[in-house]
Amino acid sequence: MSYLVLDGLTKQYGSIMAVDDLHLEIKKGEFVSLLGPSGCGKTTTLQMIAGFVDPTKGSIVLDGKDLLRIPANKRGLGIVFQNYALFPHMTAAQNVAFGLEMLKVCKDELSSRVKETLSLVGLSHLADRFPARMSGGQQQRVALARALAIRPSILLLDEPLSNLDAKLREEMQLELRSIQRLVGTTTILVTHDQSEAMALSDRVVVMNQGRIEQIAEPYIAYEKPETEFVSGFLGKANSFIMGVRIEGGNVFGQIGEKKFPLRDTKLSAGKVIIRPEKISFCLQESAILSGKMKSRVFQGNHWLCQVETTLGGVTVIQQNDGKEIAPEGSEVHLNWKPEDMRSLNA
Repeated sequence: MSYLVLDGLTKQYGSIMAVDDLHLEIKKGEFVSLLGPSGCGKTTTLQMIAGFVDPTKGSIVLDGKDLLRIPANKRGLGIVFQNYALFPHMTAAQNVAFGLEMLKVCKDELSSRVKETLSLVGLSHLADRFPARMSGGQQQRVALARALAIRPSILLLDEPLSNLDAKLREEMQLELRSIQRLVGTTTILVTHDQSEAMALSDRVVVMNQGRIEQIAEPYIAYEKPETEFVSGFLGKANSFIMGVRIEGGNVFGQIGEKKFPLRDTKLSAGKVIIRPEKISFCLQESAILSGKMKSRVFQGNHWLCQVETTLGGVTVIQQNDGKEIAPEGSEVHLNWKPEDMRSLNA
């Protein structure tokens, strides 16, 4: 059963459609990410849920209640902003206590909840420290603790990890997901970071120009993108125009001059995509495409290669097996399994 329902949610600023007829249902305890490039409407959607922005039309229903009839400060939502928005003159414990004080929680329970939540995020030892004397990761944990302390019906996260360096961001992704699973709070994350959304979410909502392109589990959205935008936004993808031929009762696909059997696939003629890691280097006689190694970049656990072919550039990700691959400028041959290709909707 759906816990939060956004039905026909729309926000228009003059001639600009920021969010266009958005429909989304979220289950209780689910972690959902609104994912997309800048200007796609994800932050506006979050702000409408929070009550900071009024929709042009549409409805927001939380656990059977019309959220649009409830003021922002009465909605019982926890929010973590991109810049954390901590009070610099307050200690970590005082920052966490702030929301509880606004709710007029009794002193004993307030003290208990502050200690409990700081312990949850691993900051009990920094309860008396001010934000200026904390690292970015520690400040982020305080902001998360403050949001969780009020025991929100929904936790809203607006690019909460974007200010952290790459290593710390990865660590905090694991920490955030672990905490969310432990407390079970329904969580909505806004992010433009594809790897972050896929690492954290039960489902991703990929948005583009105010509309939803696809809603799916991260693995499904990556492996079976429904549109060209999703295929390109969730990682790298190579696209080709494929023809389909029937010869002697057998079905064949054709890319460029190469014909290959299509067995047990749901591929159709038109644009198809193949992920770079699904492509392998091979001998000429088994190649679907051949070309010249334009560039290769070693990235530790894999090589990122760009191959120039008669059909254009092809990106290949070759896992590092301890052997050096073909040098730049050399002729290479590419192959992949037809079942690893995906047809794209028009």
